[in-house]
Amino acid sequence: MSEIVVETRNIARDYEISGGLFRQKRVVHAVKGVSLKVKRGKTLAIVGESGCGKSTLARMITMIDAPTAGDLFIDGEKIDISKKALTPEQRRKVQIVFQNPYGSLNPRQKIGDVLMEPLVINSKLSASERRDRALQMLLKVGLGPEHFNRYPHMFSGGQRQRIAIARALMLNPRLLVLDEPVSALDLSVQAQVLNLLADLQDEFGLTYVFISHDLSVVRYIADDVMVMYFGEAVEYGTRDEVFSNPKHDYTKTLFAATPRADVGSIRKRIARRRAAA
Repeated sequence: MSEIVVETRNIARDYEISGGLFRQKRVVHAVKGVSLKVKRGKTLAIVGESGCGKSTLARMITMIDAPTAGDLFIDGEKIDISKKALTPEQRRKVQIVFQNPYGSLNPRQKIGDVLMEPLVINSKLSASERRDRALQMLLKVGLGPEHFNRYPHMFSGGQRQRIAIARALMLNPRLLVLDEPVSALDLSVQAQVLNLLADLQDEFGLTYVFISHDLSVVRYIADDVMVMYFGEAVEYGTRDEVFSNPKHDYTKTLFAATPRADVGSIRKRIARRRAAA
């Protein structure tokens, strides 16, 4: 298998917007020629403000939307869903975890059924084998057999996100796309979920594309960072390169607008406020 799990080459996505009765249609360029590569076992974080195109890029990488232009490669294989339907093997390779864990879970399904459903659709395992696999995955994400027959509303937000991660891993994917997976969680729960993702990555050799606007989270989890601005990748490099020496003006502005949480920075902010009073 290719060491490069996911690659895009000048990938773009346009949307045609209806102008109404007296206006012409217009085209919105959501993603403009983005190229990236992510190696096996590594994490690429895609950073930017709301509306910058990062979630649109995620939908193309997960093969939900077809690009308007450019090429997508998964494990070195070119994928074009506009011309050819995906095979079950291709679908298994890439899974996504969304921001809202409750919205992505069927409230009428027990958690065990939620986890087994991908296996029903995409495997030939027996019912007992599917159940065993689901129970094993619950343990992997820090839950237990007693949670198997419970419904989503019976769990906290952090537990529901663990369930969403477990479901995404049921088909042994090569790539996990995480679209703001911790932004809806409390800080202490964020840390737990991030540590879980790091442990799962080490255990399964997973590759992550991590979508976020939270720079503190990105600094913790990323190997490489891409900064997006109005559909373009304006900065791309290793985490240390981007954080220690940002080159693009937008990246510098983005970093400057993010409060630092270390004690020294907090004391400086307090001192500045007292001096200004």
